Amino acid sequence: MVAISIQIEAQDGLTWPRWKRLVAEVEALGFAGLFRSDHFTNSRPPDKDSLEMVVSLTYLADHTQRIHFGPLVAPLSVRHPTLLALSGASFGPPSHLAGSAGSGAG
Repeated sequence: MVAISIQIEAQDGLTWPRWKRLVAEVEALGFAGLFRSDHFTNSRPPDKDSLEMVVSLTYLADHTQRIHFGPLVAPLSVRHPTLLALSGASFGPPSHLAGSAGSGAG
């Protein structure tokens, strides 16, 4: 069986209304997961809307029943690995919360 997930670039205009709609649609359409970048801005102007990664994934964890999620990739220049792990652990005990995290140089 093939499992397909969605990945988005959050620094390209991700707002709360867009995120809430995307979370609901990814779950309803049966995708396996929803992953997002951990960038606040693009390398060139203009700066667009972007949601903080951990806060947005907390919303996802609370408003879905089965999808996997996480950041792709969480830069070490922004997030200390210990704090990233603690943030991920704080999502809670429900069995569908199979988060994934990748870290990198940024």
